[in-house]
Amino acid sequence: MEISRKDILDKTHYGLNIYAHILRQFFPDETVLSLSGRDCKPARNPFNRNRFSLMVSIVNNCAMHTDTDKSIPEGDVFDFAKLHYKKEGQELLETINRDLHLHIGENRNFYGNRSPAKEEPEKRSVNKPKIRIPHCSYFNRPVSNIIPAKTVNLKEIYYLIKGDSFSNATSTLRSIENVREARKYKASNFDYVSFSGTFSKRNDKALLSHSGLLTIDFDHITDLDSLKKFLIQDPYFETEMLFISPSGNGLKWIIPIDITKAKHQDFFKAVSNYIYQTYKLEVDQSGKDISRACFIPHDAAVYINPKYLE
Repeated sequence: MEISRKDILDKTHYGLNIYAHILRQFFPDETVLSLSGRDCKPARNPFNRNRFSLMVSIVNNCAMHTDTDKSIPEGDVFDFAKLHYKKEGQELLETINRDLHLHIGENRNFYGNRSPAKEEPEKRSVNKPKIRIPHCSYFNRPVSNIIPAKTVNLKEIYYLIKGDSFSNATSTLRSIENVREARKYKASNFDYVSFSGTFSKRNDKALLSHSGLLTIDFDHITDLDSLKKFLIQDPYFETEMLFISPSGNGLKWIIPIDITKAKHQDFFKAVSNYIYQTYKLEVDQSGKDISRACFIPHDAAVYINPKYLE
């Protein structure tokens, strides 16, 4: 199937996602684009000594750019992509489709060839295999402690979050208005887990076994209940666990991934792109780290996939 420019623009927010994806390759730990209306604030231009000279805006439903130093010709997002990928025409469009995991022309979802529609639950059977509960490492506070105390499973974490173990710490944290003080308190008063696996110490290179889980962080959400509903009903991803972050204004979304099909980091990029296109939300980039720490708060309404409670 031949891919059109319109196909690409329709799945990349007029091409803004392509600019953002390319810029993240050069500036992975920065907010690379900040949109205000139909224009973006000046961004770093990797083709102009990383100067804040790149101006991106949406014109006639296509993202365009200029450079205030005129270091590169003005053009559209495909001209910018050409500078990065060194490709043109259909080859360029296919590269964008593949690199941003847009899946244009593919009749499948992130898990393979399964239909994106929700499958009917299996009928109960005496021969139904036992559900495998993912395991991960548990670390005692403070966050500077990188040696795990034990291995726990998802169901144990669910009951810990639902219970009162961190109720007082969560309430205290949410009452602290100073951002720096709140961050310091959280680091000292919350135990944490590494949802993506078990480790000899909290370091990607010290991974013992991957759990098959990926953590997606949503910060500064104004309507938590609506987002929770959308995520639980998402047609592509089965929610394993979902709970409100310690700060009270974000969500932790735990979903399954198949690392036999792609690397952890590749899944994270694909899911991040999907979330931006579907929900118009940026996710915390720390999720790309396999050993990322996830603090355990109190959330009486924590969600866990019902299959683990059967």
